[in-house]
Amino acid sequence: MGASSMIVLILAALAFSAIAILVAKIVTKATTNPQKGEPYECGIPTSGKTWVQLNVGYYLFALIFLIFDVELVFLYPWAVVAKSVGWFALIEILIFFFILFMGFLYAHKKGALTWV
Repeated sequence: MGASSMIVLILAALAFSAIAILVAKIVTKATTNPQKGEPYECGIPTSGKTWVQLNVGYYLFALIFLIFDVELVFLYPWAVVAKSVGWFALIEILIFFFILFMGFLYAHKKGALTWV
């Protein structure tokens, strides 16, 4: 696969997206509803400022979850070929888990895992 196939792929993606947006504009009828522009707060009308800064701990907790969730993306292919690769695959995954565990210990030490 060369550069030409990449260009064809990008053009196909752009064409597919443009066609989908065009079909959606043609098929759906436009309605103007003032409630569409309001922020959604579980059905409770907002009062005061709606822009509130959240605690950074929530973001840290979410990022740590993503790190350990992405771990599974790498773990599944390893599990599929582990038997055919042998001891080398086991050593590689142990190093991978060690690095992840060190990140977990660092996050725990910094207090990123304590819920506010």
